[in-house]
Amino acid sequence: MNMDDVKARGLVLLGCGKMGSAMLAGWLDQGLAATSIWVIDPQPSDWLKGIKGLNLNATLPPKPAIVLIAVKPQMMGKALPSIAALGGGGTLFVSVAAGTPMSAFEAVFGARSPIIRAMPNTPAAIGRGITAIVPNVHASATEMDMAEALLQAVGQVVRLDGEDQMDAVTAVSGSGPAYVFHLIETMAAAGQAQGLPADLAMQLAKATVAGAGALAENAVESPSQLRINVTSPNGTTQAALEVLMDDKTGFPKLLQRAVKAAADRSRELGK
Repeated sequence: MNMDDVKARGLVLLGCGKMGSAMLAGWLDQGLAATSIWVIDPQPSDWLKGIKGLNLNATLPPKPAIVLIAVKPQMMGKALPSIAALGGGGTLFVSVAAGTPMSAFEAVFGARSPIIRAMPNTPAAIGRGITAIVPNVHASATEMDMAEALLQAVGQVVRLDGEDQMDAVTAVSGSGPAYVFHLIETMAAAGQAQGLPADLAMQLAKATVAGAGALAENAVESPSQLRINVTSPNGTTQAALEVLMDDKTGFPKLLQRAVKAAADRSRELGK
């Protein structure tokens, strides 16, 4: 399977909310023709309606190359029956739905269907996401390459050793943007408590987190070394880090508890 196969047989996107829209915009930007894409969405946005040539809520091709499932988990029961007939082999199913195991899709599409489970995150909306993917036993190496190529439209892609790692991925990168947003909130509030105007404190917090993240991603040094570089002995940063790195109340134990809570919840939702 290659992109020519997708162009010839078609790509079906089931659900076009924020994540589906981000992926669709990426595919179109990369040159995939709208005429090769079918979108099923009960409440299409005006943006979606305005894409010329897009097959919106139209009759599906008989054997599309890929069906990408981007509906919310609670909508699965209603949405999947509409594409169940495409199962059985020949069509690759890729799911970006959180908390839904591959076994649930195998039950609908048939155990022999090639299925790839993916976990993207919300920075995909600006092309800065990171997505983890894992295949079932029937998805080929070529199909994994195709899924990776499609998901790279919204950011980086990593491959997992097994589906059992997906709960941890969900807890780190899937839910992780919310942890960072809360860090920005709390940094801004702390700055305000020290006498800064609210809007200035928020501007400083946003720019600091965004800049530090970009530096960490692009620097040769590890985040640990970057932290050391900015920490002068007995200086202001060290004073703050002594609080944040406290063995009992600091970030290490707090984030371990938070990530474990998210992973445990992911396991519960997957049952």
